[in-house]
Amino acid sequence: MEVILSICLGIGLSAATGFRIFIPALLANIAAMNGFIHPGDNFEWLASWPAFWILATASVFEIAAYYIPVVDNFLDTIATPVALIAGALLTTSFMDVSNPALQWGLGIIIGGGTAGVVQTGTNLLRLTSTGTTGGIANPIVSTIENISSFVITIMSIFIPVIALIIVGLVVWFIFRKLKQLNKAMASQPENVERNI
Repeated sequence: MEVILSICLGIGLSAATGFRIFIPALLANIAAMNGFIHPGDNFEWLASWPAFWILATASVFEIAAYYIPVVDNFLDTIATPVALIAGALLTTSFMDVSNPALQWGLGIIIGGGTAGVVQTGTNLLRLTSTGTTGGIANPIVSTIENISSFVITIMSIFIPVIALIIVGLVVWFIFRKLKQLNKAMASQPENVERNI
């Protein structure tokens, strides 16, 4: 189950990386520093204060730069290979696989592939926006991308927590039903004795 949840987390983070490179890494850093998620071996640096300050600074600059005309299209050009690398790195860092070759292989294929597909879609969206509106609608596209990156990252981080809550509620419900069944069975002999 841990492997499946870690792969889901990695896919979600890499998809969010396709929208913005640094926001998912920053939110993953904050979540890891607060114990919501745990990076794998050799990736503990992702849950550190130096990583937080670097990623926070990079996120602010990335978000701001996408609102500057012409710069946004230039960023899309260099963001594609960087998104592939960042998606692969994030997926690999949270994937709970004991074999390093398999961990990196899956991280590169799943994480890099997912980030690449999403990044390609955002590139096409921005090119269409630039071509049809002369770039006037690009800030709207940037805002949608920022929100998408943030929301997908938050969902990816907290889906395991939500799953745990649902499992907890199911276990509570089962225990409650078992307790009611036990009470019903305990009272049944009294009813049988009364009828005799």
